[in-house]
This record gives sequence, C-alpha cells and structure tokens, in this order.
Amino acid sequence: MNFGKEILRYKDELLSDLKTLMEIRSVYSESPKECEKALDFMLKRASDFGLVTKNIKNKAGHAELGHGKKLCAALTHLDVVPAGKGWSVEPFTLTRKNGRLYGRGIDDDKGASMVNLYCLRALKESGIKGKNTLRAIFGTDEEVGMSDMETYFENEALPDLSFTPDSDYGICCAEKGILQIKISSDERCPFRLTAGNALNAVPDEALAELENGETISVSGKASHACEPQKGENAAVKLINTLNESTALTNFIKKYISTDVYGELMGISAEDEPSGRLTLNLGRLRVNEQENCFTLDIRYPVTKDYEEILSKIKILCEKNNLKTEVLHHSAPLYLPKDSETVSILSRAYKEITGDLPELYSTGGGTYARMLGGRGVAFGPAFKDDNVNMHNSDESIDEEKFFLHAQICLQAMYELYTTE
Repeated sequence: MNFGKEILRYKDELLSDLKTLMEIRSVYSESPKECEKALDFMLKRASDFGLVTKNIKNKAGHAELGHGKKLCAALTHLDVVPAGKGWSVEPFTLTRKNGRLYGRGIDDDKGASMVNLYCLRALKESGIKGKNTLRAIFGTDEEVGMSDMETYFENEALPDLSFTPDSDYGICCAEKGILQIKISSDERCPFRLTAGNALNAVPDEALAELENGETISVSGKASHACEPQKGENAAVKLINTLNESTALTNFIKKYISTDVYGELMGISAEDEPSGRLTLNLGRLRVNEQENCFTLDIRYPVTKDYEEILSKIKILCEKNNLKTEVLHHSAPLYLPKDSETVSILSRAYKEITGDLPELYSTGGGTYARMLGGRGVAFGPAFKDDNVNMHNSDESIDEEKFFLHAQICLQAMYELYTTE
C-alpha cells in the first residue's frame, strides 16, 4: 500500500511550520536556549496535532502515536551548525528559489524533523490502527557531541526498530568511527591565529595577526568533516603561507598539510564496508589563552581505535605536543538482511520503484546511539548538491517532498508491521 503520498496533503502547512522552525537560531555552541526554543516549538505543534509529547530535561523530546508491542522511532536533530559566510539568501529562514528550498538546516536536519512530525500527524488523522508504538524523537545538540541522546536514553528505552533521516539515500548500513582530538603546545607564540568554530567542519576562513602588526586573511571552502576532500581548509592554507614557525605550526605543515587521509601521520586505513579513513583540522587557536588545534578523524568500521590513537600520541610526544581526546564514537555496522534494513528497503521501493543502495558514511548520526537497532536513511539524494555545513545549504523542492513520501511510507511500515 502506497501510504506515503498522503503527506502531500500537508505540503503548505508543513512549509509554513518549517519556516518558523528555521528562523530559530538553534546553534548549540552559540545559544543552547535557542535549541530549547526549537524543541518547545516542535512539541507544541505535536500537541496541537493531538499527539502525546514528552520533554526530557530540555535536551530532547518526542511525539508519540499508538501503544503497540514494539517501540519504533524516527530520530532527528533541531540544532544546526553556524551559518558562516557566503550566503546568497538569509540563512536563518526558509527561502524558495529556482525550485529549491534554502536555509541553514533545510537538509541537516530541520527539514527532516518537520517531515517526521507531519508523518505522525498524517498517520493519526488517517485513523490507521498501528500494531506498534511510533515516536518522532527530537534532539538539540547532535552537531556538538550527541549528549542529547545520551540524556534521552538514560530516561527512555531504546527503540526496537528505528532510523534517522540525517544522511543520504539509500540506506547507510555502516558509519565510520569518529575520533576528535585536541593537540596543544605550551610554547609561547609571537602571533595570533584563528580558524574554524565547529570541530566537524572544514574551516572556510582563517586569520593571522603577526608581531609586526600585519594581518593575513585566507579563504577556503567549507564542507563536512566526513568529506574533507570536498572542502579547502583555510587553516592549513594559512599555516602553509606563514614564514614564522612554532612546534605547533611545524607539526601541521609536516604531518597534516593538505593530506585528508592520514597518510602523513601514518594512520591511513581502509576497508571494504566503509572505505578510507579521513582527517580534518577543524579549529585552530593560537593566542594568549590557547595554543592548539583540533583533528576530526573518521576511521573505517573494521579498524582499531586504540591503534590509531596510539600512533597519534607517539607522534605528538616526539614533537613536544600534548593530546586530549575530546570525543569518540564507535563505528556502526548493520547487516543487509537485518529487519530494519528490510523494512526501509520495502518502503523505498514502494515509493520509488527501485531498491535502495546500501552504503557507508563518515558522518556521525544518531544511528550509532541505537545499539545496532537503527540506520541513517535519507533525506538527501546523492544527485542533489545540498551544501551540507556550507553556505547556501539547500535541497531540490521536488526531492524534498519525495523524501517526505518515503519517510511517511517508512513510518507507516514501522507502525503497522507485526
């Protein structure tokens, strides 16, 4: 049964609510209160639709339909990365232009969040009696570490079957491990360097303030840290232009530079399920208070985290630098014959007529918080350049509503499957 098309009845209302949501500047690193405001808005709209809601310590929450045997869920996040520069439209609103929807979060992940809410509304108003309990779960700090889902699952049960529309189609069965490290020096520096704000993004601007009063500004190209090869790292460009040197800058020049695969550091790795290790220098600070940079490493699902970390520590010690692990998420890998993958494949084929590709990603989604009970599934299509974490983040409007139909079909299948 093709139930997914029912979401199109709500197209105008969905876009209106999405516009309101996107105008909330929910960048967690800048204003956690705005993230709470976004969560309150979603739960209020869910209550308006007659859904049961619950707020978990202002960090996460859910809207719920039904009281069946299995607990099923679709998870999204309401926080976004900073806007950055270079937009052709106002980043914190929804803009329709040339057949596309623009704005920070339209792809990652506010657009999908609103779709999930309206999928629950469509199921409720259809009168369909489900066999399971179905939740749309919303978090507020996915972009800075996922403590929202740690808090949520300390208070709520893990779902039996679930997915998160926070990647690409088809079905992401493997997510690389994520290792974020701060590398620092005690050396006093005669200059100031600044680049990047988010650890999980390629910095697109960098600034040096030299001892003689000269300033050097360098521009690059932003991209998500899981795909650093698609960006141009302004921090690295800046370091490579400087004549002045310190232990920290020399290390960056020698062991990182433009290498995004960890070869210069001796940590390169690759496997069949998930591909190559990637490495990104995300944040650089050299000033009176700090002398450090961060690395975001996405490593293959079959490789050993401790071995990678050990190699980095040894290399840093040899260069009189200190290391601190800021965050680590273990890899995720679900077999193609799992129940979750089977259900989502059925939903995708019902709407598109095709079976979904099974693939891996270096991105980190809520799927890795689900104990092997969920995967990433949508919302972007791989032939649509959505500019995730970059300026002019956007999605083709027709594809956005194709995703909405697939998502509703998937939630229908989860709600009604024995």
